[in-house]
Amino acid sequence: MPTRTAAGNKAAKAGRCKRKGKPVQANRIRVLLLIIGVALLALGGIYALSPTPPQTALDLSRSKATEKGLYSVAIEPEAGEHADEARANCLNCGTLVVGRHCHDCGQSVRVHRTLSAFWHDFTHSILHFEGKIWRTLPLLFFKPGQLTRRYVHGERARFVSPLALFLFSVFLMFATFSWIGMPLGPNKTEANRGGTVLNRSQLTAEPAKANAKVARLEKQSAPLAQIKSAREDVAGLETVIKVSDGIGSNNLIMDDTKIDVGVPAFDEAIQHAVKNPALLLYKMQSNAYKFSWALIPISIPFVWLLFAFRRQFKPYDHAIFVTYSLSFMGLLLGLLSIMGRLGPLAGWRVPLIFAGPPTHMFFQLRGAYQIGVFSAVWRTMALLIIAFFVLILFGIILLMLGVTA
Repeated sequence: MPTRTAAGNKAAKAGRCKRKGKPVQANRIRVLLLIIGVALLALGGIYALSPTPPQTALDLSRSKATEKGLYSVAIEPEAGEHADEARANCLNCGTLVVGRHCHDCGQSVRVHRTLSAFWHDFTHSILHFEGKIWRTLPLLFFKPGQLTRRYVHGERARFVSPLALFLFSVFLMFATFSWIGMPLGPNKTEANRGGTVLNRSQLTAEPAKANAKVARLEKQSAPLAQIKSAREDVAGLETVIKVSDGIGSNNLIMDDTKIDVGVPAFDEAIQHAVKNPALLLYKMQSNAYKFSWALIPISIPFVWLLFAFRRQFKPYDHAIFVTYSLSFMGLLLGLLSIMGRLGPLAGWRVPLIFAGPPTHMFFQLRGAYQIGVFSAVWRTMALLIIAFFVLILFGIILLMLGVTA
């Protein structure tokens, strides 16, 4: 047998040690991995067993909305007009917003803190001015029937609601009346500038001046007709002084006259109103502004009578028709008052106040109810009569409120 050398023995011994070292190293790696795994399982168990706070409904809605929003952005990241706003949460409810407004509560994503934003909120809360008013007013003045029909048939987000427009027209009408004056009367500036108000001392001096004028005419041997006219002026001034004295002392209104309508409370109220007519007029004007809405329920039954045999028209349709019609009348009266301050346009007030309402009624009837010319003509005439009686009834209500209040 061949004998091994010393070098061969050393090599064989090194090989055996190397083969023994590999299993030992592998076992160490397995033990280390096992320890790491056990540690991770222990940490997971501790986390799972630890108590967690309950999740609120808002958190759930936010998580769901966020998940849906991320899916939609991942599928189509450039969808919509404002892709950068798709990742914004609503400041009011926390819902993920896609676009300019929250689909859950309706609040805008862009919240400003400027005076212009405050004015925008003010006008928006009163009448939705941005866009709606400019779509409503042209149709109200020039195509009232189309406006009424479109609103009744469902196009309501595009236009100002009839009741909001009516309240605005009433406010504008009475504000214009108090600032400028009535549509067909002289405006307040002209009234203050055009005439001279005489006090008591000036009024009593006028007959003396008139008598001096009569004496001068007689001395100059003026024509008898001129002298007679001057004497009539003296008599008229003396009558004015007597009437003013009676009003000042409340003797002209017959304090001793007993008013008897059969109800003691009404008798006393009427007596006080007769003694102070200015207060009664003020109360009627104030109540006209407060109770102007009563014109709508008063008018609806009369308009219903015009279409009593047409079942396709509902009371709601008549209410929209009446409210838009009254809104136009209020805006027209306010416009006529403003025209009184404009010299060249002041002469158009009388034609407009007599031709404007019937023309508007005709086109609104024909467009809103889709009727022929003849049907619209006779219903316009009937509606004018109805409007006259409604105003009388409303005036009686205001008089009763002014007397009893």
